[in-house]
Amino acid sequence: MQLTYERVLGAYRTMRMIRSFEEKLVELVNLGKMSGFLHVYLGEEAVAAGVCAQLGEHDYVASTHRGHGHAIAKGVDVRGMMAELFGRRTGTCKGKGGSMHIADIDKGMLGANGIVGAGIPLATGAALTAKLKKTGGVAVAFFGDGASNQGAFHESLNLASIWKLPAVYVVENNGWGEFTPTDYVVPVKDIAERARSYAMPALIADGMDFFDVFAKAGEAIARARSGGGPTLLECKTYRFAGHYVGDALAYRPKDEAEKWMTERDPLRGFAERVLSDGLLNQDDLQRVDGEVSRHIEDAVKAAEAAPFPDASEVTTDVYADSHRRG
Repeated sequence: MQLTYERVLGAYRTMRMIRSFEEKLVELVNLGKMSGFLHVYLGEEAVAAGVCAQLGEHDYVASTHRGHGHAIAKGVDVRGMMAELFGRRTGTCKGKGGSMHIADIDKGMLGANGIVGAGIPLATGAALTAKLKKTGGVAVAFFGDGASNQGAFHESLNLASIWKLPAVYVVENNGWGEFTPTDYVVPVKDIAERARSYAMPALIADGMDFFDVFAKAGEAIARARSGGGPTLLECKTYRFAGHYVGDALAYRPKDEAEKWMTERDPLRGFAERVLSDGLLNQDDLQRVDGEVSRHIEDAVKAAEAAPFPDASEVTTDVYADSHRRG
């Protein structure tokens, strides 16, 4: 897929929107205006942007507990997301889902998920639907390095390979599974190696480089769309913040995050590349920065002014087994 001026500008807007949205959430939590666990996507923006830039309205994504970036990149309304995080009726899930359960089926966002690895079989099912209905759609599962140890990962890849499903499995290897280094719990150097067990093609991308993710994801998505079956795409990335907002970060080397932020910031690297290649100019970047900043501030004001769900709606849109007790 060709990177036109509009597409490059759109990619920067997506990454800047994710960055600004997450920074605003950190600020709101620290001010005591927002409660609950928040797992921000700071530092990983190039992955969601690079993959979702090549998806359309008939394609689906399934996400993780760190899912705001995927939702934004797939086109979910930021105002609705902010309202959801404030628990307001105008939220994408009417204020009942919160941070880890944002979904918008109309945008192809099957939902963030608080259960590690649980989005992988959802995307596999969506890929099976696309194949059976011949929609030409592709399903993408985003998940972390820790989820590659879950049974759902292995079962899904096995079925997807047997059935040649139009799926792309994107592992965001940010080096940490909650508070544990990845190499402490994963015996292989590259998680992409695990694709061999399922006779599945695998690719490794620099998850801090939008252009590398875009190229590798494009190859995988094109293969899926043409009937070539699934791909495991490992994106080597890094989360700038802790596992959740408020995490003391005592488990990480003191200068580790600072080194990544200084040397490998995906937004800074993107800006340097597009300016040097003449794809965008400084005015383009500054204009987007201003538009995004205003949009985020408007989203916060709208969310704070919106009503909470009425108590009468407590069981509306909620699915549960009525026969279970306790």
